[in-house]
Amino acid sequence: MKDGAARAYRMTARAEAAERTGQRIIDAMLGLYADVPYDRIRLEDVAAAAEVTVQTVIRRFGTKHGLLAATVERELSRLAADRAAAVGESPEGTLHSLVRYYENHGALILKLYAEAGQAPGVPELAARSRGYHVSWCREAFAKHLEGVHDKAARTRRLAQIIAICDATTWRILRFDGGLSARQTEEALREMLLPLLLSRAA
Repeated sequence: MKDGAARAYRMTARAEAAERTGQRIIDAMLGLYADVPYDRIRLEDVAAAAEVTVQTVIRRFGTKHGLLAATVERELSRLAADRAAAVGESPEGTLHSLVRYYENHGALILKLYAEAGQAPGVPELAARSRGYHVSWCREAFAKHLEGVHDKAARTRRLAQIIAICDATTWRILRFDGGLSARQTEEALREMLLPLLLSRAA
């Protein structure tokens, strides 16, 4: 019995160590991906940053494409949790949290959309992220859409909300327009609130 318990303990310890190594490799990939074009990232650089061998990376993820897909998969789960927490008790509160969310994650999200086609499996993950954005907008502003009874008008209103709350809109205001984070939040509020207050179909 003791031998069986010891074997189970060793197996658990090895599995936990392997999981930690896998997460460290993903962390290394994420750090590189944030600053380096995907086609210039080498597995050698990932392995060096994670302090493992290239063979360890290949054994765990297969290819660079597989590693990117695993990295995106993990980050999308984390981002979804952060995004869910961005729904406030008021539109103003929701926008405040949304801008803070984009300040932390917006650049990475936009890079994912721009480079998604470079790795198999990643376009589907990017599409899932886009779908989540639409669902989030629908749920976050549901009570403001209820007052629009005409179906076509409600569809149009939701599309407007989706566009205003999109990471691309944040980027245009924040970087192309040269606004601060606070000014970006104010600009989004000026676009969104009149839309939510309007009940006209």
